[in-house]
Amino acid sequence: MRHSRCSVALVSSAVAPAKEANATGPKAVELVLVKEQNGVQLTNSTLLSPPQSCAEAPDRETWSKKADFLLSVIGFAVDLANVWRFPYLCYKNGGGAFLVPYLFFMVIAGMPLFYMELALGQFNREGAAGVWKICPILKGVGYSVILISLYIGFFYNVIIAWALHYLFSSLTAELPWTHCNNTWNSPHCSDARAANSSANDTRTTPAAEYFERGVLHLHESRGIDDLGPPRWQLTSCLVLVIILLYFSLWKGVRTSGKVVWITATMPYVVLLALLLRGITLPGALDGIRAYLSVDFHRLCEASVWIDAAIQICFSLGVGLGVLIAFSSYNKFTNNCYRDAIITTSVNSLTSFSSGFVVFSFLGYMAQKHSVPIGDVAKDGPGLIFTIYPEALATLPLSSVWAVVFFVMLLTLGIDSAMGGMESVITGLIDEFQLLHRHRKLFTLFVVLTTFFLSLFCVTNGGIYVFTLLDHFAAGTSILFGVLLEVIGVAWFYGVWQFSDDIKQMTGQRPSLYWRLCWKFISPCFLLFVVVVSIATFRPPHYGAYVFPEWANALGWAIAASSMSVAPVYAAYKFCSLPGSLREKLAYAITPEKEHEQLDRGEVRQFTLRHWLVV
Repeated sequence: MRHSRCSVALVSSAVAPAKEANATGPKAVELVLVKEQNGVQLTNSTLLSPPQSCAEAPDRETWSKKADFLLSVIGFAVDLANVWRFPYLCYKNGGGAFLVPYLFFMVIAGMPLFYMELALGQFNREGAAGVWKICPILKGVGYSVILISLYIGFFYNVIIAWALHYLFSSLTAELPWTHCNNTWNSPHCSDARAANSSANDTRTTPAAEYFERGVLHLHESRGIDDLGPPRWQLTSCLVLVIILLYFSLWKGVRTSGKVVWITATMPYVVLLALLLRGITLPGALDGIRAYLSVDFHRLCEASVWIDAAIQICFSLGVGLGVLIAFSSYNKFTNNCYRDAIITTSVNSLTSFSSGFVVFSFLGYMAQKHSVPIGDVAKDGPGLIFTIYPEALATLPLSSVWAVVFFVMLLTLGIDSAMGGMESVITGLIDEFQLLHRHRKLFTLFVVLTTFFLSLFCVTNGGIYVFTLLDHFAAGTSILFGVLLEVIGVAWFYGVWQFSDDIKQMTGQRPSLYWRLCWKFISPCFLLFVVVVSIATFRPPHYGAYVFPEWANALGWAIAASSMSVAPVYAAYKFCSLPGSLREKLAYAITPEKEHEQLDRGEVRQFTLRHWLVV
């Protein structure tokens, strides 16, 4: 007996009871055509659950548990910036008043973009490049975000190596940054901060000198043109980070999904312990009051809204291909809408709550040295590798608290680094089957590539390379990529078609609010942020060091190298298609699954309804 099969998503209640059909999302019907017997052709139908997308690869790996996916996404989105960036921005921009623009931009742009990327990856079951079969001419956007993720790996892994170095250094009876009697200290080292110090005061703290002279050896470099050799201590730590990354990623989400049970949950345990310790310190309440003090007059300043908009874009991790890669391993009927709400909420709450931890210690430091909180409050690496270690060194059992703190930094960084690497690996192995067949070797190649280029950041002048990459590799280029991404999905592919895809997965069409955000609000928001980021550009600097012109030119070349991929690929794709200009355009912007309709002259992108419908 011979038979053939076809799947039909979304069946009516006549096929199955309505209660059952709605219980677990969309169903499918299996139609079996049986060989004719005695002059009668027999048919049989069976209700299947769940359906597979026509784009779903039958042998594609999936997460072992739903919790593995959620923890991976949360672990990626909640990174070091939640600790060193958001609390300082909140303090600097009117305290609690900063939450107004932050939450506003979260609702109109952050959540919609996060939801869009999760749904895009889950439906198409591909990485950042492969999903653009929905609009072939924009496939370069996928390669662009993969390149950005690779660039970030060049310097982000170095932060983890710093944390690992500090962790090893904390395994002593007395922390090495407690006093000024070490071999790396300079005559300017002073154990005490001076209140109202003048601009000519050159005194530095033991913690600051340990970071810059004991760890980085910055005093042995004259600038970015005098890097020197890699430091063996930091290089060794970087090797350990690379080994940890490789064995977390080499077998795909089956292994990384287990690692995040530790790396994504440990920071919350440590943050709670640090909070309980911090609020008991003298001056902690003054720090928390400074963090939460509400100054609504600051909302009249454009810089506050700009800071909030940029923070939303970077804190959620959209535009790096990571969310697309992670969600591509979900089951087809997974509720990605609920996932988006949960993970974005957890990310924002973590950012806000970490401020209590940070400012309880900053208040303590300010009172201890009799200086204003503004003198000890800063963001970036200086907060977690200078100010915080200095505060921990004054506590009883300081080595224990230092170990706890740097374990938190290590776990915060490692799962975010895993996400970036997974974006690169998934994005490329989905495009090239040869790489798919040799995932372990390709994973090794990717992590080794990041290692060898990261060596520039662990030299005597490595902090200059780090600063340059941080400033140019992951700034405007990410915003530009996300802008093209949302235009490609909402306008070229179409909000209505995208909503149909989500309904096929979850059984429910996104509400008008989400469709309006994707179609109009989010693109306008991103365009605004891109323009502002260019208009307010400031050349990078590290302390008093100003980068030479050639270094700034190199930085812009790095940024342009990723941003140019999308237009260059679009031009290549358009020119390589056969036919007239109209036929080229039709094939370039029409999803691959609709190419059969093009042969009949049906191009929905050439209709006014396609561009107006929401």
